[in-house]
Amino acid sequence: MAHLLTLKTLQKVVEELKSQGKTIVFANGCFDILHVGHIRYLKSARDLGDVLIVGLNSDASIERIKGKQRPVTPLKERAEILSQLPFVDFIVVFDEPTADNVLATLKPHIHAKGTDYTEESVPERQTVLSYGGKIAIVGDPKDHSVREILRRMRR
Repeated sequence: MAHLLTLKTLQKVVEELKSQGKTIVFANGCFDILHVGHIRYLKSARDLGDVLIVGLNSDASIERIKGKQRPVTPLKERAEILSQLPFVDFIVVFDEPTADNVLATLKPHIHAKGTDYTEESVPERQTVLSYGGKIAIVGDPKDHSVREILRRMRR
């Protein structure tokens, strides 16, 4: 079961894991209604290294990004669901619109993003490159989305 940690605590854990030669992978998102696309993205991200950290947008962050109707699932429940995935090692919550601060603090070896991005369009690209990290595009084609699931449910 994955551990939900503060950024400060996770920074110490990551430093220790790096000293052991572990490859740290970071993936992030809202994960409002978990679907197969999320699972494939996170599993593919974990396959790139030894440890997967998931950056989870706070409720306030999601509302700012997606609008007043979101999130559908509150933070504590989203974190609990993610913590049960066997390929997720740690979870950290962030309140900003991007994961730049988390990435600059933890400096994971790889920042994994879904196939709705290219290496050039990743919002945190400059931060990752600034500390020598790599960007990886992983998961299946973007055929699934919470927006589409909600749209179908409303019909």
